[in-house]
Amino acid sequence: MPELPEVETIRIGLSKLLPGKTIVGVWHDWPKSFPNSEIDVKEFLIGAKVLEVKRRAKVLLIELDSKYSLVIHLKMTGQLVFVAKNLEDRRCKIEDGRAAEKPTSKFQLLTSKDEVRFGAGHPNDSLIGKLPDKSTRVIFDFATGDKLFFNDQRKFGWVRLLPTAEVPNIDFFKKVGPELLDINFTAKDFEERLRRRPNSGVKAVILDQSVIAGVGNIYADESLWAAKIHPATPINKLTYRSIHVLFDKLTEVLRLSIEKGGSTDKNYVNAEGKKGSYLNFANVFRREGQPCPRCSTIPISRKTPSFPDRILSTANSFSSLNVPSGTSPSDKTIFARELIRPGNEGFYDRSSIIIKIRVAGRGTHICPTCQKPVKAKS
Repeated sequence: MPELPEVETIRIGLSKLLPGKTIVGVWHDWPKSFPNSEIDVKEFLIGAKVLEVKRRAKVLLIELDSKYSLVIHLKMTGQLVFVAKNLEDRRCKIEDGRAAEKPTSKFQLLTSKDEVRFGAGHPNDSLIGKLPDKSTRVIFDFATGDKLFFNDQRKFGWVRLLPTAEVPNIDFFKKVGPELLDINFTAKDFEERLRRRPNSGVKAVILDQSVIAGVGNIYADESLWAAKIHPATPINKLTYRSIHVLFDKLTEVLRLSIEKGGSTDKNYVNAEGKKGSYLNFANVFRREGQPCPRCSTIPISRKTPSFPDRILSTANSFSSLNVPSGTSPSDKTIFARELIRPGNEGFYDRSSIIIKIRVAGRGTHICPTCQKPVKAKS
């Protein structure tokens, strides 16, 4: 599911593209994806100009000059893809005796031979493939000839047209908590909201959208690892310091992920199909079976553990690596490089290998060495 950083990446990208554009047409193939009356569409959408692109939690808001807004929830598999006509002045070549302006921002469009394109959301081939495709649910046409595609494989997402003044009053926004990255939201505010659920596990609490807006599974795992907190730790077992460290790590992880989302080819794609990954920077998420980036750098001294409770940190000793049978040589090389830490030769404790467990009903990635479980108060 696209999380807050992915939705913020979309907001940043579309805020460079949509304001000032006039919507001249809309198409949809699934009523639940676009649950709006024809009368409202004709009166408040067609002919309306985009004023601003905003975000609240994991929801995107496109404000129109008709005093209505498009409220977009991507849910599990939603994505937005903007495709513009080929604009020659956006291409870096000499034209009419002058050089076209080169992109200066990572949020400017990438170009190819046929089109200018921006896409973000659920990472599948619809981001870079020919559109519309079988996952396309809604298409917005602009007076400039540009198009905005809302794709959703599983049909859980939706695009609603609502009066802008009424948007804060819909049930979702009434229940959602404050924005973690709001400059007015402090570590003290964070602690106060967590303390309201003293017996709940910390991961369950920070995933609760009524407590904090927009935190999802990936960034919960990453921030709890960074703060050295086991995800099942009850709030009443967390110290003042540990909660404030978690606040710092959570904001740090979210800001980093927004930055990475803005610079990765997975989000900013061109029609030639170049793409990257959201998770290249992750420390624990989807890295089960790999060494903890933090505590696996500490070599075991005074004793040498017996095989198989050891992992040789050398790229040449593939037979001792903790990788599944059948792993290709190239993948073994990558894994071996993960184990090598400059200045640390020798053996490493297998307990510092990332594992996947279940916490708060979600798949959860932890290091069992630096994220020790804590029992609840009796």
